[in-house]
Amino acid sequence: MIIETEHLILRPWKVSDAEDLYEFAKDPRIGPITGWPVHKNVENSREIINSVLSKKGTFAVVLKSDNKVVGSVGIISGNSSNMKLPDNEAEIGYWIGVPYWGQGLIPEAVKKLLSYGFENLKLQKIWCGYFDGNTKSKRVQEKCGFIYHHTNENKLWPIMNDIRTEHISCIAREQWVNISIHTPHAGCKTTLSN
Repeated sequence: MIIETEHLILRPWKVSDAEDLYEFAKDPRIGPITGWPVHKNVENSREIINSVLSKKGTFAVVLKSDNKVVGSVGIISGNSSNMKLPDNEAEIGYWIGVPYWGQGLIPEAVKKLLSYGFENLKLQKIWCGYFDGNTKSKRVQEKCGFIYHHTNENKLWPIMNDIRTEHISCIAREQWVNISIHTPHAGCKTTLSN
């Protein structure tokens, strides 16, 4: 499946995206603050595409202007999510390469995934989290209408082998509908990928 926004194409990850992924995932300003280790080489990025980013609901964030993969966004529902949610709820996660910070691209992608989640997947609630210190992620959630729900302190994060504080926010279908009425959004343009 492919989802389009004004500036982006959200599509499944391909093994051929490994070099683009490594270009950004080797930067220590991205992975550790979002909960995953810095990528060591292109082969490491290729392995991550095969083992993690190939999950259903995970998309490469591709610039329409030059067809370059610059980040990742995903909407994972139910028990497959990190939060082990009911089947009618999902979790959104995201990151984007440092050169593209502050351009509004991830909020654009997340808003489209919210639309897709509520309209197409018929979800009742969508969750999102960020770790202490990740103010950019917090800001994305605020821009997209998420509302603070709770904080998990002293949370063991096995992939990084550390203890973290995680802030959780969510948006319910009714809240999203209310925001949508006041901020009209374009419908999801979806096509099946080959």
